Amino acid sequence: MHQTHKAIGILGGTFDPIHLGHLRMAIELYESLDLAKVHIMPCFQPVHRKLPTATPQHRLAMVQCAIASEPALYADDREIRRQGPSYMIDTLLQMREEMPTTPLCLLLGIDAFLGFPSWHRWRDILNHAHLIVAHRPQYHLPSTGIIADLLKENLQHEYGFIHENPAGGILLRPITALEISATDIRKQIAMGRNPRYLLPDGVYDYIKQHGIYSISRI
Repeated sequence: MHQTHKAIGILGGTFDPIHLGHLRMAIELYESLDLAKVHIMPCFQPVHRKLPTATPQHRLAMVQCAIASEPALYADDREIRRQGPSYMIDTLLQMREEMPTTPLCLLLGIDAFLGFPSWHRWRDILNHAHLIVAHRPQYHLPSTGIIADLLKENLQHEYGFIHENPAGGILLRPITALEISATDIRKQIAMGRNPRYLLPDGVYDYIKQHGIYSISRI
């Protein structure tokens, strides 16, 4: 059954803190795929990495600061409100109840996609969303194994597919590679160095104001 609603993007993560690499990925995919909006979704409790340094409330506030002037992006707090381990399948099921006919697109970096088979109920995720895999133009994906089989079964080459179907496709999209690390940003701040131009000014101002990452309060 063909859908009539534009697809919505979902970019999840710890965002500890959100930086220009996250935001550039979101806006490039929003434009190149003609998405209705991209939901930037900080998790409450990650299940594939250690607990974030900043609290969920601070991480959400930093996302809100980062995208305050960009209408294409939306700060979605549903995983923080839900609390507990942040499983993407639970989020997609909730969104599916709210938007039963709207195509949903889960935006992933290439490293996250390569680890996709370790996700909770990962096979069910494609029943409720498309996967949009952002990668560097020269990146080579595996030719054998689970990921290769997944691509063979679900890879699409026309972005119109994601607007006409609610879920089930995988698209590979090259994006601008910004080598920015949230870990490095936290280390720079803790050492008293200036991380400006790696993250939005509003986010850096919020970090300074609230003394996050051991920076001195001003």
